[in-house]
Amino acid sequence: MVVGAFAIELDTVVIGAGPGGYVAAIRAAQLGQKVAIVEREFIGGVCLNVGCIPSKALIQAGHAYHNAKGGDAVFGVSSNDVTLDFTKTQEWKDNTVVNTLTSGVEMLLKKNKVEIIRGEAYFNNEREFTVMGEGDTHQLYSFNNAILATGSSPIQIPGFKFGGRVVDSTGALNFKEVPEKLVVIGGGVIGSELGMAYANLGSSVTILEGSPQLLPTFEKDMVKVVEKEMKNIGIETVVNAMAKEAVDNGDSVTVKYEVKGEAKEVTADYVLVSVGRRANTSDLGLEAIGIELTERGLVKVDNQGRTSVKNFFAIGDITPGAALAHKASYEGKIAAEAISGKPAAIDYKVMPSVAYTTPEIASYGLTEKEAKEKGLEVKATKFPLAGNGRALSLNAGEGFIRLVATKDDHVIVGAQMVGISASDVMAELGLAIEAGMNAEDIALTIHGHPTLSEAVMDAAEGVLGMPIHM
Repeated sequence: MVVGAFAIELDTVVIGAGPGGYVAAIRAAQLGQKVAIVEREFIGGVCLNVGCIPSKALIQAGHAYHNAKGGDAVFGVSSNDVTLDFTKTQEWKDNTVVNTLTSGVEMLLKKNKVEIIRGEAYFNNEREFTVMGEGDTHQLYSFNNAILATGSSPIQIPGFKFGGRVVDSTGALNFKEVPEKLVVIGGGVIGSELGMAYANLGSSVTILEGSPQLLPTFEKDMVKVVEKEMKNIGIETVVNAMAKEAVDNGDSVTVKYEVKGEAKEVTADYVLVSVGRRANTSDLGLEAIGIELTERGLVKVDNQGRTSVKNFFAIGDITPGAALAHKASYEGKIAAEAISGKPAAIDYKVMPSVAYTTPEIASYGLTEKEAKEKGLEVKATKFPLAGNGRALSLNAGEGFIRLVATKDDHVIVGAQMVGISASDVMAELGLAIEAGMNAEDIALTIHGHPTLSEAVMDAAEGVLGMPIHM
């Protein structure tokens, strides 16, 4: 049945209601446009529903359980008969955390008069699209501009078909009970985060990583701090491991892999495959209207997110670069402003990269190596958290902050941290890089005592060659 033979007119349509799409829709509406957003599954996208947010909830639950079982013993705290009701953990994650945020996003869209359309969109041409809704209903829409924010899906590798005991990150977030044994294929951010979460929740975890280093997008000295904690909580890590096949044994799964040509295997209750994500660019009709894609199926865009078709913009995971929720949100604002005639342009100078491992890792701007490759003369200075009073009072003296600054005028061009609450502490340095601040600006700013942020000040003093606490 066809419903709506006449097109409903829009200024801007956004396809996908994830962290890029809903932000773009709201910003476009704030700038005076008539906006609709089309979503086939979850308001809030992967991030809010089966990604960033629920994974952090499980990580926090893991910390709570681990500490209750004896992790707080250093403080003189001991507990007997500690148990985990994982059903309640999952209910809290889904109902209190996820549902609160997703319903909040839906409220914000409605508050800004963004029309929410449920269904799948297909572009008929450069000015019209059809939404296929429930049953056999179709509705035609016309538009002036479109923002593509369709996100990405987990990559499935040969020999590891998703289903049963082979799960992707969504499956791992929705286990009914904590696996006794879990194998993780892929020691990147998602694999390492979930591996540590389940180890803290009681699983025996093995992480297989194909490259020579876990968390390969981060510098080795930071990763070593995380690897030490992985060992402390019983995680076995294997690098240079090439996964070959998963064999379902009925009540378990055996993972066959090779390390430098030597065949090995490990058996577990489940195997989590976390080796990257692919762009959701198929079944939209993009090729028919001439939108250019890269060899990897990503949408080619300019510095405003504009595609090869001038009234189409693309943001987030379907464009080149890291698949990060905050990148998508940032790009969504730029695209909405560009459509509205604002002089907006994308600048990735600061783009944060964070791993919610234990301890956390965060990186902003350039590493020392990247800065030198760009021809900059820089100085990199570390400050150990073992010298920070607040970190020690939290029993979290592992790790460090590193600042990368130009040698002549001490302008901060990069910063990295491995340590407790790195994801929050590093925001100050993101602002410093964005604003072009130098080490003097940070060192001369009074930081509260005792705080973790004092380590930022101490690192800045190190750049100036006058550190007080190291």
